[in-house]
Amino acid sequence: MLNSFDYGGKEADTVHALEEDIIFGRLAPGTRLVEDVLLARFPVSRHAIRQALYQLERLGIVTRERNKGAMVRRLSPEEVRQIYEVREMLQRQAALMIPLPAGDALIEELMRVHRVYSSHVDSGYLRGIHEANDRFHLTMFSACGNAYLVSSIEHYMRLSLPVRANSLADREKLEISRQHHAMMIEALQRRDNWVLAQLCVDHLQPSKAFYLQEIETKASGG
Repeated sequence: MLNSFDYGGKEADTVHALEEDIIFGRLAPGTRLVEDVLLARFPVSRHAIRQALYQLERLGIVTRERNKGAMVRRLSPEEVRQIYEVREMLQRQAALMIPLPAGDALIEELMRVHRVYSSHVDSGYLRGIHEANDRFHLTMFSACGNAYLVSSIEHYMRLSLPVRANSLADREKLEISRQHHAMMIEALQRRDNWVLAQLCVDHLQPSKAFYLQEIETKASGG
């Protein structure tokens, strides 16, 4: 997710520019990231380019293959299904562990982030939508009290970035996401963890289904 690492100077600019290109679809899955091409684009050293690619690999949106170099991560349908199976298990468990009803401080912070998210949805600001969405979920899941579980959730959120980002410009899916966030806040103020857990699982489905449908459409030549 954006701003997950503390970079410095021109390297930070390189990482963030490439990250946005990948997350927001300007660099398609499978695109090779050739060092010489990147050097022509960014006023940095080869070392800085390699460090940027390394950081993007850590984020899970770039892969490296022997004799092929770095490329934008491409997820197969089976990889998508497996990643989302793990995400569903992790997020369900975290939701079940959150003490309910949640405290006022957590509700107020989630409402604040939700307002930011909504404003970005209304304005169509993709980076803001992406960052506020991740902040909302990590803030909520942190209330489960298990830092290792939250770290695992964050890791699989990174792995699914190509899937999630595919829906960022889809207004209908963003409206569903906004409704889900509001419903989660309401559920947090009640006492039924199972309702909250199911909401967290249901929230994952639209972007996964959309990505898989896109893959199947391309595979069939549609």
